[in-house]
Amino acid sequence: MTIFTPDLLASMSESTQDVARAKTLPTECYTTQEFLDFERRTLFSHEWLCVGRASTIPDNGDYFTTVVNDEQVIVARGKDSQVRVFSSICQHRGMQICDDKGNCGTFTCPYHHWSYGLDGRLLGAPAMERTEGFEKKDYGLPNLKVELWQGFIMVNFDRDAAPFAPTMSRYEPFLANYDLENTVCPGTFTLTDLPWNWKVMMENFNDGYHANRLHHTIQDFCPSNLAAFPVPWDDASNVMFRTNGYTHIDGGFNATTKALMPVFPKLTEEERWRSTFALMPPSLCFGTAPDQAFFFIVRPKTPDTIDVEIGYLFHPSALEHPMFEHLFQMSDAGVQVFVKQDQDATTKVQRGMKSRFAARGRYSWQEESHVQFNRWLVQRYASHWPGRRVQVVSEAG
Repeated sequence: MTIFTPDLLASMSESTQDVARAKTLPTECYTTQEFLDFERRTLFSHEWLCVGRASTIPDNGDYFTTVVNDEQVIVARGKDSQVRVFSSICQHRGMQICDDKGNCGTFTCPYHHWSYGLDGRLLGAPAMERTEGFEKKDYGLPNLKVELWQGFIMVNFDRDAAPFAPTMSRYEPFLANYDLENTVCPGTFTLTDLPWNWKVMMENFNDGYHANRLHHTIQDFCPSNLAAFPVPWDDASNVMFRTNGYTHIDGGFNATTKALMPVFPKLTEEERWRSTFALMPPSLCFGTAPDQAFFFIVRPKTPDTIDVEIGYLFHPSALEHPMFEHLFQMSDAGVQVFVKQDQDATTKVQRGMKSRFAARGRYSWQEESHVQFNRWLVQRYASHWPGRRVQVVSEAG
């Protein structure tokens, strides 16, 4: 028996109301393989997904491999300097061509030595001259649609998808003084098999309500009551975000509660008194502080398991600081305290979702972005709901 009933979809309208009236999404959305399979088909196959930073592959021929929507892909900068993303699955017998990073001129499948260019074109296929009707042009590696935004590589499996950048217009004024395309990323690290649903991850990242409750003492400088939700959200937007003010200028998420790295020089005084936290669903969580930006790339594996790649972005002057490595270690150590507390909370949230006593809870005003996220999700769920079309009307303003 399927969970995709008209009643389940209709009940989601309760999650898209004004924050003062809204309820959380049904627990089935977080706990069942059937629902994740539905999301892979409807969200992850049609929405823009982040695969990393363009600065990771600065030179022609540079490449890395990653997983996006459960697919193995190659991210490469071609001889024309263009970034392309294509399947790493050989079109002969389905072997994965590579699973590393580096620099090359061609990719060669180790199984039968079919070779491909940096744009995915099939260049060579040994001993195929007797195969009837075989044309190399028909067996290139499938390409994904690619767009660079603020230095991030965004991809879409839907070749007809509308551009990504215009849907970010609400948030971009908050990023302008960071010049994100020219920031430096010292590297990323990946946490694997984290035991919660991808939406739990996103909700926690942008949850102002728990800021100095779960993170009391270490985040008292950035308290929940200073959360704000600028510019009314609209259905055309692919970003939901909040600002969160500080109790002192140049706050930092570390033991000192102050910025450790050089502050971005173009920031206004107002910007130095706050952070921003943003979701670009279904894969990217992004935030800013006066001395850094940070990103989490979320990759679902099962209904209650994800991998998360985490990275930091700094102004180029940070790397020139003689104590950069020490300051970076201090900064990262501070973040790890938050990560461990969040991991404990989100593990228990996911566990609680499976309880017979799990309720559809109510929201605080400090959780406005959760309702925005619900609206983003439900409008897409409704347009792809199996078997019928049910209109879910939102009353949110």
